[in-house]
Amino acid sequence: MKYILVTGGVISGVGKGIIASSLGTILKSCGLRVTSIKIDPYLNIDAGTFSPYEHGEVFVLDDGGEVDLDLGNYERFMDVTLHRDNNITTGKIYRDVIEKERRGDYLGKTVQVVPHITDAIQEWIIRVAKVPVDGGEDEPEVCIIELGGTIGDIEGMPFVEAFRQFQFRVGPENFLVCHVSLVPQPGTTGEQKSKPTQNSVRSLRGLGLSPDLIMCRSQQELQPGLKEKVAMFCHVPPDQVMSVYDCTSIYRVPLLLEAQKIIPYFTKRLGLEMKSPTSRRLLSKWEELAERHENVKDEVKIALVGKYTKFEDSYMSVTKALKHAALSEKKLLKIVWIEAANLEDTMLESDAQAYYEAWKRLSSCSGVLVPGGFGVRGVEGKMAAVKWARERKVPYLGVCLGLQVAAIEFARNVLGWEGAHSKEFDPDTKHPVIIEMPEHNPGDLGGTMRLGKRRTIFNETDSSVMYKMYGRTEYIEERHRHRYEVNPDMVEDFEGRGMKFVGRDEEGKRMEILEMDDHPYFVAVQYHPEYLTRPMKPSPPYLGLILAASNQLKAKKSPDHS
Repeated sequence: MKYILVTGGVISGVGKGIIASSLGTILKSCGLRVTSIKIDPYLNIDAGTFSPYEHGEVFVLDDGGEVDLDLGNYERFMDVTLHRDNNITTGKIYRDVIEKERRGDYLGKTVQVVPHITDAIQEWIIRVAKVPVDGGEDEPEVCIIELGGTIGDIEGMPFVEAFRQFQFRVGPENFLVCHVSLVPQPGTTGEQKSKPTQNSVRSLRGLGLSPDLIMCRSQQELQPGLKEKVAMFCHVPPDQVMSVYDCTSIYRVPLLLEAQKIIPYFTKRLGLEMKSPTSRRLLSKWEELAERHENVKDEVKIALVGKYTKFEDSYMSVTKALKHAALSEKKLLKIVWIEAANLEDTMLESDAQAYYEAWKRLSSCSGVLVPGGFGVRGVEGKMAAVKWARERKVPYLGVCLGLQVAAIEFARNVLGWEGAHSKEFDPDTKHPVIIEMPEHNPGDLGGTMRLGKRRTIFNETDSSVMYKMYGRTEYIEERHRHRYEVNPDMVEDFEGRGMKFVGRDEEGKRMEILEMDDHPYFVAVQYHPEYLTRPMKPSPPYLGLILAASNQLKAKKSPDHS
C-alpha cells in the first residue's frame, strides 16, 4: 500500500480537496486502485449536526455516513463509493480510545495523546485504506489522505505527530507528503511572493514531515524563477514544485498536474507499476469536459430557491449536479440564487425592494429548483415558488424538502385544505400532509435520520418521466437524508387530482418520487440524487430539469434515448 498525505499551508480553503481528488484521478487513469481518506480535526463525531454556514453542505454516503463535502469531490472525481470511516475526526478517534480505556484494553496504563491517540490514528488509516471502494473485491493500491486545516493549527497536531511516526512505520518508499501552499500576488507590486510558502514548509519540517511535492496555489502561473526559489528554500528539486494556478474549471486541474510530469515522479518515488502508461488518452475525457465547459454558449437559467444562498458551498452537490447535467447537453448554466424568505408576502411589508427583486429574478428563469433544508424559515417562500412554477407550467424539480413543500402547496391550493402543513413546522395542523415516520429513534439529532442508500420501486411506468429518465429500470437506489415523509393516508386524495407518486419504497409506504399530470416537468424526489452525480454521468432528475428548461425533454425521454 502506498500513502500520499496532502497537507495545507498559509490559509485554509487553499484547494487541498480538489488537488487530492485530482491526484486520485490521475493515478486511477493509470490503472491503479485508489481510495481516499479525509481528516477533519474538529471534535464533532461527524458533520451531521453542522450548520451549512459552518462547513458547507453535509455530504451523505451509501452507508449513511454524514461527512465533509470534500468526500463528495473524491467520489465525483474518482468515481468511487466511500464509507463513513473514510472521514476521520478528532471526535471519532478520542471516542475510540476512550471506549477502549473504559473496557480496560490498556491494562491500567496512563492513556495519553502519544502513543495512544497517535496509534489509534495510524491503525484507523491502515484499516480503512484496505477497504475496496470501486465495487470490486481487491484492496486499493494507493490511499490519498487529506489533512484538513492548516499546518500549525493546534487541533491538527496529534495527526501531524501520527504521520511523523507513520512514515517510519510504512517506510519512506511507501509514503509521500504533498504540501499545498498559497503564493499570494499583492496588487501593489504584482509580484508573486514565496515567503508564506517558505514559512509554511519550515513549520511542517519542524514537526518532522518533509514535503516531497509542493503545490503552489496562485492566481496566475508561477512567474519565472519563482519555482527555483521555492525549491531552493524548501529543500526540494525544482521539478517537485508544481504550479497550480486558477483554471477556467476544476476539470483542468488533473490535466495541469499531468502536464508537469507528475506521473513519472510518482512512478519513480513510490515504485508504482502503472498499468496504463498512456494516461493522456485516459484523461482525454477530462480534457473534453474542460473544453466543453469553456466553449458552451447556449444559456439555461435555473432559479435555486433556498435558505442558505449566502454561502454557495451549502449547496455544493446540488450545483455540481446542475453543472454536470448542463455540460452533458452543452448548455451554459446560470444559477440564479434566490433567498426563499424574500418571496414571502411578509417580506413585502418589511423590505419591498428585496421582495420585488426576488420575484423579478424568479420570473427570469426557465426552470426552478427547491433543494433540501431544515427549519421553518423560508418554507412559505419555497411554496410560493412551487405555486408559480406549477401554475405557469415552468419546469420544477424539488429535492427532499422540495418534495414536501410541493405536496403542501398542492394540498392548500388544489385540494383546498386550508392550513395544510408539515408536522415538523406546525404540530397542530388539521391537515398533516407531512408526518414523522419511525425509521429512526427520537432523541439526539446526530445520526437519527433516514440516512444512506435506499431502494425506490417504480409503480407507475407508462406516463412517468422519471421512469424513462432512469432508463426504464424496475427500481433505483439513491441516498437519503431526512426525518419526515408524505402522509401515506392522504396519497389517494393527491393522486385523484393529478399529483402522482410514481416511486415508493419497498414497502410502498414512503413516497419517493412525485410527478404531476399536465405539466411539462413537475418532479420532486424525497431522496438526494445530487449525491450520486458524476461529471460523465449526470443525475437523471437534474438532467430532466435542464432538458425541460431548454425545451429538449421530449426528444431525450423517447425509448431510443432512455
